[in-house]
Amino acid sequence: MADDGQRHVRVAVIGSGFGGLGAAVRLRRAGITDFVVLERADAVGGTWRDNSYPGCACDVPSHLYSFSFAPNPEWPRNFSGQPHIRAYLERVADTFGLRPHLRLNSEVTAMRWNGERVWWEIDTASGSLTADVVVSATGPLSDPQIPDVPGLADFPGKVFHSARWDHDYDLRGKRVAMVGTGASAIQIVPAIQPQVGRLTVFQRTPPWVMPRADRRISGVERWLHTKVPATRALRRQLLWAVRELQVSAFTKRPNELGLIEALAKAHMRKAIKDPGLRARLTPDYRIGCKRILLSNSWYPALARPNVDVVTSGLREIRGNVLVAADGTEAEADAIIFGTGFHVTDMPIGHRVTGARGTTLAEEWKDGMAALRGSSAAGFPNFLTIIGPNTGLGNSSMILIIEAQLNYMVDYLRQLDILGGRIALDARQSAVDEWTRGVQERMTRTVWNTGGCDSWYLDANGRNTTVWPGTTAEFRRVTRQVDLAEYELIRPPGGSTPDAGAGGRVAAEEVAV
Repeated sequence: MADDGQRHVRVAVIGSGFGGLGAAVRLRRAGITDFVVLERADAVGGTWRDNSYPGCACDVPSHLYSFSFAPNPEWPRNFSGQPHIRAYLERVADTFGLRPHLRLNSEVTAMRWNGERVWWEIDTASGSLTADVVVSATGPLSDPQIPDVPGLADFPGKVFHSARWDHDYDLRGKRVAMVGTGASAIQIVPAIQPQVGRLTVFQRTPPWVMPRADRRISGVERWLHTKVPATRALRRQLLWAVRELQVSAFTKRPNELGLIEALAKAHMRKAIKDPGLRARLTPDYRIGCKRILLSNSWYPALARPNVDVVTSGLREIRGNVLVAADGTEAEADAIIFGTGFHVTDMPIGHRVTGARGTTLAEEWKDGMAALRGSSAAGFPNFLTIIGPNTGLGNSSMILIIEAQLNYMVDYLRQLDILGGRIALDARQSAVDEWTRGVQERMTRTVWNTGGCDSWYLDANGRNTTVWPGTTAEFRRVTRQVDLAEYELIRPPGGSTPDAGAGGRVAAEEVAV
């Protein structure tokens, strides 16, 4: 307990999706049991709890989209649906004994660094606590983004975001507007098209769509993966290797992606016979610049007679009439926004106040930046899972998450070695150098040169989202903490050699 009677823990984890549950498992496996997982909702699952829209599924193969330390030989399909992934995360919470550490309905409302006590003060919806270390695993796909469309507040019908699906609203026979043509929309449209009376799809930019090599995983395969674990491991390794080999085309040689574009166009031609519609659905940017989508049902759905494709963004709403930027009008009873999330402006940033008295959002106003995707300067003992420039364009985010969990465990080990009440704060120079290196590599990637405006880019046009390398490389650079990249902080008046009144000293000078 803290001196004021509040609960004190060694580690507070924020979020219970893949990042938060993974952090909890790794903490327990490292022998650390003094931790809590703070979750704003009433159940675990993160993105896979919140997104329950019709057709919701993963676009990464199941055997790669799961923890290496918690393999699931019973995946039913190559690409599993949301119910199976959510059930997997619930099972991880049970199997690894995480339930006692969970604090559900405990949204973090504010967090402050206390330099006197060298710990974090955390306010949540269920009470306050303090923690030596905070691991933020809120994820980039957690807070829906709905555009500020003039007239939206006066729309008389139903409005909801894909990540907040209203299952009580009956779409049958309704005139429905789908705003957006991203990863969620291409799953929603085929799922609801047979039910609705009229479906109008507002497309600002057409996506590149490739065939989805999905199928049911046979009982024999599942039996083999259960009885002979090596086969399961081999399957995962092959899935990983194929994606690693693709990375250089995205990061170094975007001009080599022409063949992939030809395959995507052939995929479209099979379903879209109308040359005019085909032209409107053909992207004018390099494939991979935006996220490549996988679907066998997207194009057939758009070709159905009850579907209209408006190739212009939504400009305004007048009563129940939606008006596109090109003047096209469509009446609707319901609007579904598939417009993504707050990725480059994480909402948790406004709630976290660091050692400089500024919030994370203020520090990141010109772009997110964190040492090795984990540590932001001025925020001691604060680690981010899926932080700046840790996203992937072609592989499984679970690989990145596990690499960052390795870094987290070594971070805590270094604190133990240094001993006492102590904190590590990333040097601004180290963060700047890391960020500069990442951005230099980014200049030749397809995400920067492909000629598109994607959610990978922030308001300043800088790519602060994607990692410009392989997952193997990221695992190498996050294998252990380099104390030379940090300053060490003890309470004022502490025993750190030459720490001075501020309690700061170069961490490597006192490492043992």
